[in-house]
Amino acid sequence: MDSGIECALSKFADDTKLCGVGDTGQSQARLARGWIESSPEEKDLGVLVDEKLNMSRQCALAAQKANRVLGRIKRSVTSRSREVILPLYSTLVRPHLEYCIQLWGPRRTKDKDLLQ
Repeated sequence: MDSGIECALSKFADDTKLCGVGDTGQSQARLARGWIESSPEEKDLGVLVDEKLNMSRQCALAAQKANRVLGRIKRSVTSRSREVILPLYSTLVRPHLEYCIQLWGPRRTKDKDLLQ
């Protein structure tokens, strides 16, 4: 499916990105529909990134989702035993908090190295 493509090709688990330079008249004509508007933030591969490449809003939204799920669990499950809550947390809450953790994990490692 990727054969014959002459540009940078990045593959992800369920996404493929094509990147290239549009410096010819033909490539510019394909984009002639109108100006590309600037945006203060953009979602790329499911991650919300602002114009300064900051992902704090993504983290806040993930925490909100996780808290909503925790609230639903609290309202709907009467048992508070570890055997009941832990599987629910692992299955329903944790994935929201760990989504795209590889993206900001390396920076955390660098910060730890600087502090030591």
